[in-house]
Amino acid sequence: MPAVHHKLLLEDALQDSPQTRSLLSVFEEDAGNLTEYTNQLLQAMQRVFGAQSEMGLATEQLSKQLLDYEKKNFALGKGDEEVITTLQSFAKTVGELNSLHSELANQMADSMVFPLIQFREKDLTEISTLKEIFGIATDEHEAAMVKYSRLPKKKENEKLKTDMVKEVAYTRRKQHQASLQYYCALNALQYRKRVAMLEPMLGYTQAQAEMLSLSKFLSLFASIQKQLDAEAETMRMAQKEFLSVEDTVYMPDKETETVNRTLIQKAGYLNIRNKTGLVTTAWDRLFFFTQGGNLMCQPRGAVAGGMVLDLDNSSVMAVECEDRRYCFQITSPSGKTSMILQAESKKEYEEWICTVNNISRQIYLTDNPEAVAIRLNQTAIQAVTPITSFEKRQEGSPNPDSDSQKTGAAPEPEDLIAPGTPIQFDIMLPASEFQDQNRAGGRRTNPFGETEECSAENSLLQQVFAVRFLGSMAVRCGNNQEVIYEAMRQVLAARAIHNIFRTTEAHLMVTSSSLRLIDPQTQVTRISFQLEEVCQFAAHQENGRLMGFVVEGRDWSDGNEEGEPSFSAFVFESNTEGEKICYTINLAKEITEAKKDPEALAELMKNMPLTNDGKFLLLEPETGDSNSGENQEDLESEA
Repeated sequence: MPAVHHKLLLEDALQDSPQTRSLLSVFEEDAGNLTEYTNQLLQAMQRVFGAQSEMGLATEQLSKQLLDYEKKNFALGKGDEEVITTLQSFAKTVGELNSLHSELANQMADSMVFPLIQFREKDLTEISTLKEIFGIATDEHEAAMVKYSRLPKKKENEKLKTDMVKEVAYTRRKQHQASLQYYCALNALQYRKRVAMLEPMLGYTQAQAEMLSLSKFLSLFASIQKQLDAEAETMRMAQKEFLSVEDTVYMPDKETETVNRTLIQKAGYLNIRNKTGLVTTAWDRLFFFTQGGNLMCQPRGAVAGGMVLDLDNSSVMAVECEDRRYCFQITSPSGKTSMILQAESKKEYEEWICTVNNISRQIYLTDNPEAVAIRLNQTAIQAVTPITSFEKRQEGSPNPDSDSQKTGAAPEPEDLIAPGTPIQFDIMLPASEFQDQNRAGGRRTNPFGETEECSAENSLLQQVFAVRFLGSMAVRCGNNQEVIYEAMRQVLAARAIHNIFRTTEAHLMVTSSSLRLIDPQTQVTRISFQLEEVCQFAAHQENGRLMGFVVEGRDWSDGNEEGEPSFSAFVFESNTEGEKICYTINLAKEITEAKKDPEALAELMKNMPLTNDGKFLLLEPETGDSNSGENQEDLESEA
């Protein structure tokens, strides 16, 4: 049972959250009990009134009977004069009592029965009518929201969208007006019921005993009536203020709204996608809110919410789903649990993504979470300046700083990646290189004097993995796996903040001499690295489908002949476990080292299974064809 407040807050009427609905149910239950009690009390008072009226009729009949004694003309009526005189005196007295009983019955009808009937017919009936109106307005708003949520994203019809926005705004205003009237009536009922219970009994007491001092009861009655008048005036002014707002307040998608990207708590209605069969889905509109590091859900009418997902170390990303707008996906750290949600506006959509992303970093556990969220948000915004190719970097690109490697303590994010480092979200192949590869029939000569085809054929190891490129950025060091985890976090955060959900499909070929990223459609090598350039590689500790590696290069911008070492991190999402790719890269490095010693190479080949052509046998090739039998949803990035 939720905590019972003395009144419903009118400012909560527009959001119409399950918490407000839960409190509303308490007031509705109270109104139902009051209606039942009022009917029973009215029956008892009507019985008293009926008895009083019957008493008046009975005394009137008794008075008539006493007077009729004289008219009987008894044959043996000698000495009846005294009896007749006495009975006439009694009849007069009984007649006076009859007048009193009749007057008392009239007073009971006016001051006891009638006020209670008026309370039942006016106030309680009004509550019942407003409840029905509120229910109808709620159903109309829900129906409008369902139609609005189905507006297509790809083939957007501006006229249809405008009409739907107007319909949602109209039904939302109508529901708001109905809820304000309903809330005001329920709040006023808490005072009116006290007046309604006291007024009939005051009337009954005054009628029965005018001699009794009623000053104490009258002062209480006047005090309650004064409170009722003051509260009614306050609610009337508040209702007028709430209804005087502009129509834009009721529109679901207002372009002028400012997005707050530093939230660490969020609540509101979202549509959640549920599977109802093998290929069928349904969308339910539920109220979601965050509590600590958990995502909670509370259906309408439920007393409390339940946990849906632990957001710590989770990932959130904008997705395209069933041609609906403002959809995003939250994935658990393990990658096994995910849910697709839909917001009703762009503002809500971006704020939910930012809030989940902030909570996933466990900012809420810090001493000043708001300040940390602001600082990280500024860093993430600076970190998404796009660059055109892997070879082109901003001037002043950070070089590794040996002083930043602190021994004996976990490195700070600033020691691993400089704040404001740009992130590239796509692999841009220069047009000249693409034309050269087409002329060469897909064979590109690398800087080491070998064609890729020959290099692959002579390699002792050749393994292909289907991956999706998520992003790359310059880093400050290449000898720490933490730099890969931090790059993953920043890339995913930047994608979430800027709603970048498209990923580049590629085949990652691992050979005993190089790593190559190949376009699955054209078979053109988009970029390649010599194995000795790869200085660090790792899979995500929680989400096993994420992996990344760090490549070492040279920066000659300072005019140094040898060049300063520079490092770049590349982040991928694979269809298999990232650990398998890391194992393959590690084996390729072992083969490279073993080539220097023929005996070590022979020992390595003896311990590993080989194919018929003498290459190392590891796994089945991971290409796009291997996923043809999977559901389309499995191809969506869970980053």
